[in-house]
Amino acid sequence: MKKILIMAALLASLDCLGCAAKPAEIRIVPAPENLETGKGTLNLRGISINCDPALDMPSIRAVRQFADRLSLVSGRTSSVATPIGLARVVENGKFKGLFFIKDASVAPEGYRISVTPRSAIVRASSFNGVLYALQTLRQMLPLSIYGTKPDTDAKWNIPCCEISDTPRFAYRGLMLDCCRHFWSVDEVKKVLDVMAIYKLNRLHWHLSDDQGWRIEIDKYPRLTEVGAFRNGTMIGGDWESNDGIRYGGYYTKDQIRDVIAYAAERGITIVPEIDLPGHMQAALTSYPELGCAGSQPQPYEVWTRWGVSRQVLNVGKESTMKFLEDVLGEVADLFPGEYIHIGGDECPRDEWKTDPDCQAKIAELGLTGEGDISAESRLQNYVTARMQKFLASKGKKIIGWDEILEGELSPGATVMSWRGTAGGIKAASMGYDVIMAPTTYCYIDYVQSSDLTAEPFSITHQWTKGDVAERPISLERVYGYDPLAEIPAGDQSHILGVQCNLWTEYIATPEHLEYMLFPRLMALSEISWSKPENKDFDAFKGGLAARQLPLLDMFGINYRKLDQ
Repeated sequence: MKKILIMAALLASLDCLGCAAKPAEIRIVPAPENLETGKGTLNLRGISINCDPALDMPSIRAVRQFADRLSLVSGRTSSVATPIGLARVVENGKFKGLFFIKDASVAPEGYRISVTPRSAIVRASSFNGVLYALQTLRQMLPLSIYGTKPDTDAKWNIPCCEISDTPRFAYRGLMLDCCRHFWSVDEVKKVLDVMAIYKLNRLHWHLSDDQGWRIEIDKYPRLTEVGAFRNGTMIGGDWESNDGIRYGGYYTKDQIRDVIAYAAERGITIVPEIDLPGHMQAALTSYPELGCAGSQPQPYEVWTRWGVSRQVLNVGKESTMKFLEDVLGEVADLFPGEYIHIGGDECPRDEWKTDPDCQAKIAELGLTGEGDISAESRLQNYVTARMQKFLASKGKKIIGWDEILEGELSPGATVMSWRGTAGGIKAASMGYDVIMAPTTYCYIDYVQSSDLTAEPFSITHQWTKGDVAERPISLERVYGYDPLAEIPAGDQSHILGVQCNLWTEYIATPEHLEYMLFPRLMALSEISWSKPENKDFDAFKGGLAARQLPLLDMFGINYRKLDQ
C-alpha cells in the first residue's frame, strides 16, 4: 500500500511539473473575447486526438488535417478517433489528450478551449467554430506547424489556459478587385489562406467593371471573349497614356467552383459582385446593343484608363433587363452564398436623360424628380428593385454600394457604406442591414504613410499634389476603427460587420498586392472579431513583430514592414 501511495504521489508531481512555471503570455490575432492563462503546458507531440461523432464531417476532416500536419512537423503520429459516447467520458473527467466536442450551447462561429497539463478540450457548435479553434491552437504552437518539414527540435507545447471566444461581427470581409488587374486562381487562394488564419469569413470578389469582365457567362460568351481584354493600360497617373500592351484574363466556371470549394474548406463564403448599371463598359464593348442611343465614342472599347466611364446600360429596354437577369441568374446558380453584390455605385445618368428608351420607361413607370432626387435616379431604383426581386426568386439577397439609398430602396437590401460612414448611419436608421467599408478607414489601396516618396505609386499619389498624404490609411488607422462608433445604440443591430476594400488600378503585381494587404489585413481581423476593450494596438503590433510577420515570411508574402 505504501508503494502505491508513493507512486501516486510521483505521478501527481509529474502532472504538475509545469504548474510551477509562470503563466505563459498568449497573443492570439484576432484577440479572443475571454482568455485566462494558467500555469504549465500541454505537450501535443504525439497526443491522442478524439472527435465527437456528433460533429459534422467537414469538422472532423479539418481536425484530421490538423492532426496530419502536427504528426508531420512534430515527428510523432497523432491519431484521430471518433469514439461513441466521447462527450459523456469528457464530462466525467476521465480523459487525457485533445478532444473536440459538439456543444450546442456555444454561439455560432464561437468556440471554447480548456487546456490543462493533461488535456485540451475544444467545444464548438459549428464547422466554422471548429476551424477557428484550430486556428487558435495553431497560433499557440511553434511556427513550424504551418510548415511541411519535420521540426523535432521545437517544443510542441501549448500553454494551459481557458479561452471563450465568439466574433463581434458576423460579416468580416475583404474586397478584392480582379478587374483593373487580374489575379490568378493561385493568387486568390493565397489570399484566402491568410484570411482563414485570421478568422475572416467573406471574400467580396469584384468581377466586372469598365476595365474588364472576369467571369464566364454561358449565355453571353462575348463577355469574356471580348470584354475580358483591353488594348493597353494607362501608365502611372497619366490619363492620356497607354502602354500598348494587350491585357486581360477571366475565370472559367470550373475555376470559380474550385475557388468556392477552396474558400468553403477555410470557412470563407465568396460574395460575387456584378457592378450595374454603371461600370459596364466591358459588357457594352461585348454587346453594343445594350447601350444608349447616341452614346459616344463609338464603337465601344474596354477602358484602358481608370476612373468611371460615362457610358452605361440602356435600362429602358427590356432586352437589357433580360441580359441582367440572365447574367445574375448564372451567377446565383454558381455561388452558394446568400448574397450577390450588384454594385450600384458611381452610375452616370446623363445618357438616360436623352435616350428615348430610358425616357419612355420613366414615363411608363410614372417616375418624377423631387428635390435632389431626379427621375433618372428613380430609374436606377427601378433597376435595383427588379434585380433584388429576381435574385430573391433564386434564394439570394442583394448588397449594394451606398448609392442605392438615393431615391427609394426596397426592404431586405443590404447597404455597403463606402463614401465615409454617413451612408451606413443613414441605412441603419432606416432599418437596412449594413456593412461598413468607409474610405476613411478601410480603403487599403490608399498609401500607408504620409511620406509619399516612401510608398509605391497609388491612387493617393494620383490625387495628392506634393510629397505628403493628408490622410494615409496606416496600420494604426485601420486598427483604430470601430464600426459602431457613430451608430446610435438602437440601430447597431443592423451593422452586420466590416470590410476592407482593395481596388487594384495601380496594383499590377502579386508583390505589390501583398504589400498593400499585409499587415493591414490583420488589423481588419481584430476590428471585425474582437471587442474594443480587448484591443491594444501596442500589444497587437508587438505580436505582429514576434509571431505574425515571421509567419508571412514563411509563406513568402511581401508585406509592408512595421513603422518604428
